[in-house]
Amino acid sequence: MTGTEFAGEHKAAAGYLDAAANGHGEEKALLVHWALQRVRAQCPRVVEIGPGGGSAVSFLASRLASEQERQKNISLTLIEAPGVASASLKQAMAEFSKVGSCEFVSGFAQDIGTIVSEPADVISASALLHEVYSYSGGYGGLQSLIRALPGVLKPEGLFAYRDVYAVEGSSLHERAVQTYDSKPWIQFLRMFLPSYLREGTHPYHGAADEVLVRQDSRIVPMESLDEETYVFVSAPVGIFREVQRHYLTFRDHIWRSGVLGFRPVLDGQLSSDWIDAKSGHKRVHYSITEANWLPASQKKTLLMLSERYADHYTVDGDIFDEFTDIALSMFLGLAAEGASECADVRDHWMVREGRETYAYLTADELLTAFAVSSVEAPQGGRSVLMPIRVSDVLQRDRSYYNRYLRKKLPNPLKDAKQLVLFSNISLTDSYSLESAMNSLQRWCSKAGLARVYSALNGGGWYGE
Repeated sequence: MTGTEFAGEHKAAAGYLDAAANGHGEEKALLVHWALQRVRAQCPRVVEIGPGGGSAVSFLASRLASEQERQKNISLTLIEAPGVASASLKQAMAEFSKVGSCEFVSGFAQDIGTIVSEPADVISASALLHEVYSYSGGYGGLQSLIRALPGVLKPEGLFAYRDVYAVEGSSLHERAVQTYDSKPWIQFLRMFLPSYLREGTHPYHGAADEVLVRQDSRIVPMESLDEETYVFVSAPVGIFREVQRHYLTFRDHIWRSGVLGFRPVLDGQLSSDWIDAKSGHKRVHYSITEANWLPASQKKTLLMLSERYADHYTVDGDIFDEFTDIALSMFLGLAAEGASECADVRDHWMVREGRETYAYLTADELLTAFAVSSVEAPQGGRSVLMPIRVSDVLQRDRSYYNRYLRKKLPNPLKDAKQLVLFSNISLTDSYSLESAMNSLQRWCSKAGLARVYSALNGGGWYGE
């Protein structure tokens, strides 16, 4: 792969996908299920790129099995990067085989044009395009994939997209100011941001994208931040999006490792034990691990505020977050000093996820890029990828993360997933094109709409 080297060895580690990428099955499969309801074929072909731990496969299998009058015989092809495997995915494939056929193919997303032998009715990609951007040439790799999609989709076929939500606004390059006064956040900023800007694939290379960090009214190098002093950062808003999302993935990684001395349940039914789901207030289920570097008083205090629940403990999510921040700050301090156990866990995350760019396109830029690049497809611009309905574009907020972020940052960015159901529309289908353009007006700027109009007109469609 071109660009930053894909962390295949780390992402293929035993159990990684079975845990870290195996939640939100309903959300991942939602658009695929919608798409299948629109497909007319009695034997529809579905392709999922990057199935991870198989949560979407499992959910789709259960949904299809529960439908009383399921008449379509669905053929499902799963494409995963070479060497990346998951025990839970194999189980999900077995479940799907009860309602349709299922095959597994090794390959990279950008090679889909050669991997898929015949056009599909539905193609799905969840939490994948940020990896294509990060490891396959940035925007160029992303656009190459988009251009390949019309050629592997049937006419009127659908592409179900799900990935990280970017920011409100037209551009990730708009400058903003963020304040950090929480010690673990400052430690993370010092650890992560210099490395990300130096080694990651990101778009923040222009003169106007300079990151200015101040402490005590003085500009200071990020590597020299005093973790006990407030930090004021001026940078493109996309930089703050990266810091914020990476902090959350880092915290989840540290939790899963058990190195803090406790391991919360992050997947399954127990992870959704809400005290107040609307506000994001959780009851956290966790177990104690054998890690012993954390002071005994810390663990004892946590246990005093917890309750026994079968073979583990439960505690108010807000309390658990506070304990995590204290433990995480100690962890980062020890990792910086070279303590082997902590440094190894930190370095593992830095290699596997620390160089990825999560927010690479706003909704406006995403929809515009899909429309323009798909018209430029090698087959000669005979179709375009656009959402036909306004409801084909939606976002799912992460209420728990947003609750935590509001407590830690003065002006946090919304944490959410962005979902779009793109239709492969023929440039001769004026009715569908008109519906799609009406949909884009809800989400795109005038400049974005102008680019789409120009691409469509150049491709031979002239609206009445």
